[in-house]
Amino acid sequence: MAEPLSDILATGKRKTAVARVRLRLGTGQIRVNGRPVEEYFPREALRILIQQPFLATDTAGRFDVLARVEGGGVTGQAGALRHGIARALEKLDPAARPPLKQSGFLTRDARKKERKKYGQRGARARFQFSKR
Repeated sequence: MAEPLSDILATGKRKTAVARVRLRLGTGQIRVNGRPVEEYFPREALRILIQQPFLATDTAGRFDVLARVEGGGVTGQAGALRHGIARALEKLDPAARPPLKQSGFLTRDARKKERKKYGQRGARARFQFSKR
């Protein structure tokens, strides 16, 4: 793996959340919006989600992550952060692309909330129908 000359910048997205990720050589510390990842994402499942790109490329504990996340909810933000980290790792080392691609971390999850339709209770749910 080539040594980075400076920080690697990447952007990740999920639903309406956007994560701007800065990757640098370090000790595996992750800071989100200036706070430690344990404080920003209290749910263990979300922290595991964020670590997945590092585990797929065997780079856990080798890089520090500084991230700026906005929009969406906590799960969407965690997904955006995972996408951003995967993109940054790919930028840093093109050889990391196959495991990241196979795990699906480089693919932008295009699913979004479907809009509510008029004449209906929700996006697909109809108002209750009464025959009589």
